[in-house]
Amino acid sequence: MPVWKVTPKRWCSWDFAVLDERGQEIGEVKLSPLWSSGTVIAGGLEYAVSRDRTIGVGFSLEGAGTPTARAVGRKALWHGVTIIWNERSYQLVARSPWRRGLVLWEGAEKVGLVAPERAFSRKSRAELPAILPPVVGLFVVWLAEMLWKRTYQKAF
Repeated sequence: MPVWKVTPKRWCSWDFAVLDERGQEIGEVKLSPLWSSGTVIAGGLEYAVSRDRTIGVGFSLEGAGTPTARAVGRKALWHGVTIIWNERSYQLVARSPWRRGLVLWEGAEKVGLVAPERAFSRKSRAELPAILPPVVGLFVVWLAEMLWKRTYQKAF
């Protein structure tokens, strides 16, 4: 399973560089000042992440006007999301109520993880299944960062 390093681009920024184990850039994840939209850049192509009101509490990932993946919130968005890509369904849920880590499940099988490097760090790592194309993996990272940002903003 590939391991990605997710690092903020600037000290107070919600824009992140995503690097592979060798330090090669996979792409970028950018959260807008409002938590409901952003951008994912993969392979030099820009994909828009926006609130999708047709599916309730959810988000869609689109490149060149074509939907690539979507995420549907569960009861309350911070409890996790279901990610739908290529007729497959994944659940991104909190590892525990006391830790920021998120686990990616496909059915009953744990297939990935997005977790901070340390307790108070904004740097994180993502371990995602190789079957996911980079743009969908970056969407998973975007969702994790958005959930953490939302939790952080509620605390202050």
